[in-house]
Amino acid sequence: MLVKTRGIVLNYIKFRESSIIAKVYTEQLGVQSYIVNSVRKKGTGSRIALFQPFTLLDMVVYTSHKGGLTRISEYKSAYPFATIPFDIRKSSILLFLSEMVSRTVKEEEENPTLFHFLFNAIIEFDELQDHFENFHLVFLLHLSHHLGFGPSSGTEIVEQVAFSPNAQSLTDAPPVLALQAYEQLFDQLLHTPEQAAVPNGKVRREMLSILIRYYQLHVERLGEIKSLAILSEVLS
Repeated sequence: MLVKTRGIVLNYIKFRESSIIAKVYTEQLGVQSYIVNSVRKKGTGSRIALFQPFTLLDMVVYTSHKGGLTRISEYKSAYPFATIPFDIRKSSILLFLSEMVSRTVKEEEENPTLFHFLFNAIIEFDELQDHFENFHLVFLLHLSHHLGFGPSSGTEIVEQVAFSPNAQSLTDAPPVLALQAYEQLFDQLLHTPEQAAVPNGKVRREMLSILIRYYQLHVERLGEIKSLAILSEVLS
């Protein structure tokens, strides 16, 4: 059976000589994995650029009642990026966010509200010309609401992280006694992000560490976020 759907590429792995297995969050079918043949060919025939993280696609895909790997019948760009591929800061942010979505969104069923949030947020990010340094923080805060554990205040984030000894420590978050200093900034990002006054990159990295800890409390086996080191270096 063929289904027409939009999709958001999360990641891919190499498969055989010139093919890939792409993990895609689709509008109609949730998270799916597809074998895509002959996209890593050398020269002008290569279409691997269409399967970079958070690329937006229009697709016609095969489905199977047995589940598992299927194939894409047709695919094309649903929105050609104007800025992201040419800005290392933006592409690093998208790489990080695509990994976070890949590790937190697992459902193999449609969720129109979540899909539209992701799809529209990516387009909005591409259209931003400047002042996007807090985008990944605001994105993670909004995503947490779609995942069912969104905070209502900065205090809620800080208290959960500070008083939960079982939270994993994969990043260098500030000491517990220093966490309260970030409550107001999280409130601003939650409610008036355009007015958020995050003073510098160091504070931004510490707030991201707190947010990742917050996610670890709510997402089982979140694991190591491999792209975090790249993001930290680029945004330092």
